[in-house]
Amino acid sequence: MDNFEDAFRALIGNEGGYCFNPADPGGETMWGVTARVARSQGYTGAMKDLPLETAKEIAKQKYWDPLHLDELEPRVAFQIFDANYNGGLVVLWMQKASGAKEDGKFGPDTLNAVKSTDAMKFVMRFAAYRLRYLRNLHTWPHFSRGWTERMAENLLLGAA
Repeated sequence: MDNFEDAFRALIGNEGGYCFNPADPGGETMWGVTARVARSQGYTGAMKDLPLETAKEIAKQKYWDPLHLDELEPRVAFQIFDANYNGGLVVLWMQKASGAKEDGKFGPDTLNAVKSTDAMKFVMRFAAYRLRYLRNLHTWPHFSRGWTERMAENLLLGAA
């Protein structure tokens, strides 16, 4: 995995296509993009018809670029990207996994701390914080199997 294109392909392997699960607080999604996010980005069509290319543009603008993931080691960038796309306390997990000041605010100090942390150690720590978060969500009973599989797949990618 070398760049956004590779990361997006792997991400879509986790996300799949259209879903409208009543247990999901995100509501209706296509390619993992919620209707709320799609609308906020200007998409007006039916969610079932959201083009993959539109999801890709949203992913780059909203979940990749703001965290400067092009500047990070690709395995690290993917873990952060997948978590940011899926939801959670991503900046805080970045800070905890890298030893940066834990304030939940992304900036140059956080970015530099992540850059200076051994990639494998970062991936393992980040995954641990993410799993703990997921396990404590009230929706865990509904989505635990899928989230566990997603995390296992991500760890395999991180070890490649």
